[in-house]
Amino acid sequence: MLNKALDKTVLLSTMWIFVTINYIYCDVFTLFYSEDLKNFLAGKVGDVVIDQNFLLTFSIILEIPILMILLSRILNHKLNRIVNICAGCILTLVQAGTLFGGSQTKHYIFFSIIEISTTILIAWIALKWKSVEVEKNHNLQQFLESTPKN
Repeated sequence: MLNKALDKTVLLSTMWIFVTINYIYCDVFTLFYSEDLKNFLAGKVGDVVIDQNFLLTFSIILEIPILMILLSRILNHKLNRIVNICAGCILTLVQAGTLFGGSQTKHYIFFSIIEISTTILIAWIALKWKSVEVEKNHNLQQFLESTPKN
């Protein structure tokens, strides 16, 4: 199913881009729903008060997948695995937890299924990622860099 030759750092980073775009579009689409927009403008959605503390918390949570786009590319194998597993699990739990508060719109449930599936897959790929694959990719990269260019 997946391209086995694809570097895991590229794959994980790309998956974080994918899930981040889904988070953003879900929030944008929520503003198109007049009931939710009225609640946002009133400063309360369900039992959640939209204040500075909420916005800061939401900003920190959204910064995790944004940061993972970069970290997935630059961290060493061991730390990369750990951070991807942790971030994937945390965001899976956060998103799953939002489904149990109040009534959810159809688009929110749709995006949540995609987001949860993606963060579970990210954690799974990181969990199964062996250091042998890193060595193979590194050796291939060294070979390609050493070949003469015309």
